Amino acid sequence: MGHQIKPRIGIYVFNGAEIVDWAAPFGVMAVARRLDPEIDVFLISDSGTPVVATGNMLVTPRYSLDHRSAMTAFVVPGGIGTRTEIHNHRLLRFVRELPETTLLCSVCTGSWVYGVIGLLDGLPATSRKEADPSEPMTPLERLKVYAPKVEINRARVVDVGRIITAGGISSGMELGLYLLERHGYEEKFVNEVARIMEYQRQWELMRSDRLVVKRT
Repeated sequence: MGHQIKPRIGIYVFNGAEIVDWAAPFGVMAVARRLDPEIDVFLISDSGTPVVATGNMLVTPRYSLDHRSAMTAFVVPGGIGTRTEIHNHRLLRFVRELPETTLLCSVCTGSWVYGVIGLLDGLPATSRKEADPSEPMTPLERLKVYAPKVEINRARVVDVGRIITAGGISSGMELGLYLLERHGYEEKFVNEVARIMEYQRQWELMRSDRLVVKRT
């Protein structure tokens, strides 16, 4: 396969987490495991206890933040709950203390978490570009409020090296597939995952909708 690192993907869930934001990248990894069983993906919550995602979906994580499980990538989804999570000092400290080798990823308003920490200062990043009917600002515009020094970008996936932000709710699919690329899996492998999921046509359309900044 030519891959270099076995993915060990931790996805953070919280009260009010948008279901597709976290379930889409989880689903991609779950399908990829059929081709490479050494891939691991798991959910993490603050205390390790169940949380209630959008739609009143009860979600039971595998770990708490205190477990500090080894990860190749940490994913923060969006959702109404991010308005609380940007003030969750345990989460913010956890992110700051992650090893430099752990990719920091987000879907939708999950990028706000990295923004308030200051990790997006001077860097391009994205978030959801379509607002709910009751919202006066788009989540992408609000990212600029939480991170005034961020360079707003409208690409579906923005990769600045260690940090990878994805756009709106459904972009978690692209993030999951792109994370396979970032872990060194060949195009044939990634395309096969997309094919099994009957997502290949959409992947072909969206895979070029990304900004990749050269890593030093």
